[in-house]
Amino acid sequence: MSICRLITEADAPVLAGLLQANREFLAPWEPLRGEDYFTSGGQRAAIEDALARHAAGTALPCVITSGARVAGRITLSGIVRGPFLSCSVGYWVAQPDGGRGLATAAVREIIEIAFGGLGLHRIQAETLQENVASQRVLTRNGFTRIGMAPRYLKIAGRWQDCVLYQVVNETVE
Repeated sequence: MSICRLITEADAPVLAGLLQANREFLAPWEPLRGEDYFTSGGQRAAIEDALARHAAGTALPCVITSGARVAGRITLSGIVRGPFLSCSVGYWVAQPDGGRGLATAAVREIIEIAFGGLGLHRIQAETLQENVASQRVLTRNGFTRIGMAPRYLKIAGRWQDCVLYQVVNETVE
């Protein structure tokens, strides 16, 4: 059973509610966001942007579902074709859905999509050093640690070091 599906504009109110309810929980792992981001209108704008990148072939923005209910987001971004055939993955699940295997299952599913339908060779993921839960999700899905990137992402208002992971599709010629 699929737990990832392409995001739609109709998801905006639900995502706004999830982001409002999980704002404190997600804050240590996310960039600083303006107040509008946590509204239906802000989410609608973010979804429109994500779907435009999807139409251009550079992103695959999805929601993570638990049954019929939206529980989080997962996105393949920075999709590059040509000799690179690579992308980056980012994801989150709402706090009440953590520890249930949803993120692990969603990453597994998005790998199948990236390596199958999209024909990509490599997926990269970045985590803050202290985000052990996300690191476990990645390693359970075959990602290996490839290094440390100093001051890599501006998260929670400051440039932070990130642990880099990758998984490679060995079947792509």
